[in-house]
Amino acid sequence: MKKLLLSVAALVACVALSAQEQEPSPLTMGGSAGITGSQMTLTNWAAGGDPSVAADFQFNYSIDYKKNNSLWQNRLELAYGLNRTESNGTRKTNDKIYFSSSYGQKVVESLYISGGFTFQTQFADGFDYGVKLDDGGYKLTSDLLAPAYFTGGLGVKWNPQSWLTVDASPATWKGTLVKVEELRPIYGLTDSSTRHEFGGNVKIEAKGKIYGDLSGYTRLNLFSNFLHNPQNVDVDWTVRFDLKINKWLSANFNFHAIYDDNIKIPQPDGSAHACLQMQEVAGVGLLVKF
Repeated sequence: MKKLLLSVAALVACVALSAQEQEPSPLTMGGSAGITGSQMTLTNWAAGGDPSVAADFQFNYSIDYKKNNSLWQNRLELAYGLNRTESNGTRKTNDKIYFSSSYGQKVVESLYISGGFTFQTQFADGFDYGVKLDDGGYKLTSDLLAPAYFTGGLGVKWNPQSWLTVDASPATWKGTLVKVEELRPIYGLTDSSTRHEFGGNVKIEAKGKIYGDLSGYTRLNLFSNFLHNPQNVDVDWTVRFDLKINKWLSANFNFHAIYDDNIKIPQPDGSAHACLQMQEVAGVGLLVKF
């Protein structure tokens, strides 16, 4: 009887221990990879047209570590798209490399003293297909590390909810690198391949489920150069929506807007000045979340 009671007690203890809620992991990782595409062929088509094939690849991944008084957040975004038509050949439609990392030490609830770093560029050559050169090519407008943007700053991080983060860095360095000499005037550089700016930066990020199978992510980045025209605030705004259709298929919408007073966009009249830049990519294709 004594052995039976001891066995029952041990069993109850084991069940109680296993039923205890395990401490959640301080590490949160997740992302998605997807490809959208389209194809059109024409044979003896009286109405005319231009056969085409298009594909766009996107990869997003986040790693967050939150434990005790520490908060470390990292995000990587990659994108590349191509479109091929019979008349124009292959042209790039999308191209992005973005990485950010920030670390904060809590001072009060949801508020951290923090430091952060970002890097942004593109994979391959980009062209202005509205300007044809004498050799039959097109005007080059970008390349790997032309331009590339680096920022590093110190300030505070506010993280009231898992889906919302606000970084305010009153002491921020912003560097612009353009390794291709002929492209430097477009990005406000003349005698040097680099430009250094010092100012204040605010970054707002929000992500999560919106409703049902619809999820979203947005990032708004604002930078003011305290040393030159501080009233001309650089704006970089990214929005992404994903709508899950089934296990593999998803519809997505991406919007990117940039305003930078140093980037001079060529105009039809031959002049060049700062403009609001906008890019939109939408499609239906394969999406894998992990």
